[in-house]
Amino acid sequence: MSQLTTEGQHHDRLTHGPTHGKTGVGAEPPSASSRGGLPSGLARFLSARRGAWIVLAVALALSAIVLGPLRATEAPPRGDSVPAGAESAVAAQVRQTFPGSDVAPVLVVLDRGGDPLEQADLAAAAAMGEALAEVTGHEVSPVIPAEDGAAALLSTPITLGADNSATAEVVEQVRATVDEHGVTGLNAQVTGGPAFGADIASSFDGADLTLLLVTVGIVAVLLIGTYRSPVLFLVPLLVVGVADQLAAVLTSWLGTTFDLQFDGGIISVLVFGAGTNYALLLISRYREELRRHEDHRAALAAAWRGAAPAILASNLTVVLALLTLALATLPGTHGLGIASAAGLVVALAAALLVLPAALAVCGRRIFWPFIPRAGQADPQATGIWSRIAHFVVGRPTQVVVAAVLALGILASGLLGTQVGLTQTEKFRVASESAAGLETLAEHYPAGEAAPVQVYARPAEADRVATELGQLDGIVRVQPTRTDEWSRFTVVGEAAPGTPEAEGLVTAIRDTVTDPEVPVEERAVLVGGANAQALDEARAADRDLIVVAPLVLLVALAVLVVLLRSVLAPVLLLVVNVASAAAAIGAGAWLGRVVFGFPALDVLVPLLAFLFLVALGIDYTIFLVHRARHEALTHGTREGMVRAVAHTGAVITSAGIVLAGVFAALGVLPLVTLGQLGLIVGVGVLLDTLLVRAVLVPAIFALVGERIWWPSAPAGRSGA
Repeated sequence: MSQLTTEGQHHDRLTHGPTHGKTGVGAEPPSASSRGGLPSGLARFLSARRGAWIVLAVALALSAIVLGPLRATEAPPRGDSVPAGAESAVAAQVRQTFPGSDVAPVLVVLDRGGDPLEQADLAAAAAMGEALAEVTGHEVSPVIPAEDGAAALLSTPITLGADNSATAEVVEQVRATVDEHGVTGLNAQVTGGPAFGADIASSFDGADLTLLLVTVGIVAVLLIGTYRSPVLFLVPLLVVGVADQLAAVLTSWLGTTFDLQFDGGIISVLVFGAGTNYALLLISRYREELRRHEDHRAALAAAWRGAAPAILASNLTVVLALLTLALATLPGTHGLGIASAAGLVVALAAALLVLPAALAVCGRRIFWPFIPRAGQADPQATGIWSRIAHFVVGRPTQVVVAAVLALGILASGLLGTQVGLTQTEKFRVASESAAGLETLAEHYPAGEAAPVQVYARPAEADRVATELGQLDGIVRVQPTRTDEWSRFTVVGEAAPGTPEAEGLVTAIRDTVTDPEVPVEERAVLVGGANAQALDEARAADRDLIVVAPLVLLVALAVLVVLLRSVLAPVLLLVVNVASAAAAIGAGAWLGRVVFGFPALDVLVPLLAFLFLVALGIDYTIFLVHRARHEALTHGTREGMVRAVAHTGAVITSAGIVLAGVFAALGVLPLVTLGQLGLIVGVGVLLDTLLVRAVLVPAIFALVGERIWWPSAPAGRSGA
């Protein structure tokens, strides 16, 4: 082992390169500052006593301002599910021209668990209808008995609220009235479109707070386990927690100002996960530098200079990848990309500015009881990750073959995977509306709950009526005419959201509409809930085809700039795509077998691919950026061994933390978010434990110095 440098010698090496070729375990690769990277002055300012207090004071004042008056800004509601130009969206606009467009029916289904209803039950249902008419102010349909005699149905129009939460209040009044006029043994369930929307809104009551508490708990436990300190974990947890709240206010303002729709839970998870990852990388490098420096401020400045380029490149990759979602047509996906990118910029500022200042104020003692001292041997030099790295680079061919086979086996989980959930399958929590729909489907045409709406100009009305009457799978067509449009309410046999229901929409469109005419100019439009589901699926497919290649280009560009190489980024990106496919396959298989998910939601493939590629590149950057530094003096093979030895623990910890916070999405009621959390969590662990620890080092050892083509790390003293 070489002599540990004094602080002055260390500064000389940072400025002029290695001294006399001595590059033992205690040595440090040239920093970014010596290569014209991030400014050394900022590192000195953040770590200086006065500078640190100035940064913390500014951060505290800014937080007080943002979290004070601006805290009242609310996130936009979960809104449109389809693009504004989709046929179902244009049809919804036409619907607004009809009288009573703010009125929609909820359905009350009554049964006795399969036993025939008696006349007294039908009389009780009629009395219930009269009571409901008084509460809603709208005439309720007569009792509609099922053909099998085992159920009865009431159609109860209600005035819709401004959003699902407002509608939920009306639905609760309906349910309270139903309960009040119920009969012993007669089950009554309120379902239909407005009831579904109300149940969605109600299921999210308190869910964001639950997600925040679960996320904080997971991060706290994992940080304590990583740092083995009852004190240190509080600093990054507090910094990232405040950043999460600032990001929530900022994204809410963006959503309100620019009419963006997104799920705040995903943004919170991203901010917590990425912010904690950045903190882990910086603090790990800080602890490493404390073993080289007597002055903890000099150690912090050196750690910042060493870690900041990787953190900045990592953040830039994810932010640019998220911004590609601005090209998505689905409103929720489009808004999520812009808002998430803004949230991650806040996380970056917290990690690179506020966290170093907090560490500078706390000093070396923050690591108590395992305080690193100058002159201590580096335990990572001969630790488990060093031994793993030596094993991998010693057998690169066998390791690459085995790892690729493992990824292929996991990716085979994609075989048989279906995409698209029915309306009742989209929610993790049980709801009365979902149960009522199942009861309805047992005794009535399932399409009663979500009929297709066909709108036709007067000149086309007779033709449309005739052609609808000739289609299979239709139970009933009810026309409504105005001067501008005729509306045909089409009840089908299939349950809402099923492939059969969407197939009926396709058949109707193929029969009555002219696809050559732009949607906005058509004389016939097909809308309704099933049409929206079909348009959402088609838009999701389009977004995946457009956005996925852009995400890959962004990742490739960042790697090329960071590594100043072409071959290494291309190989790393191929590995990353293979890892993403394996993660989606494994997650889909686990979802089917363990959690009983019948299919992936239409939004999951794109979002999962985006997060897996962008976040997977994070760990690639953390590892390969260090490997290139080490290769300056040790050559590629030994440089990779040293990089794995020094980053293996922190990358593993970061991966476990990120997987944990994504798993927290499972507390939210939407199956979509649970699936996303499962797949990304599996993918992050796969990236951490297999790809970065085994496959990437083996590829670098196999290719050797050519991996940096067309450039090569200058100044190598050995191979």
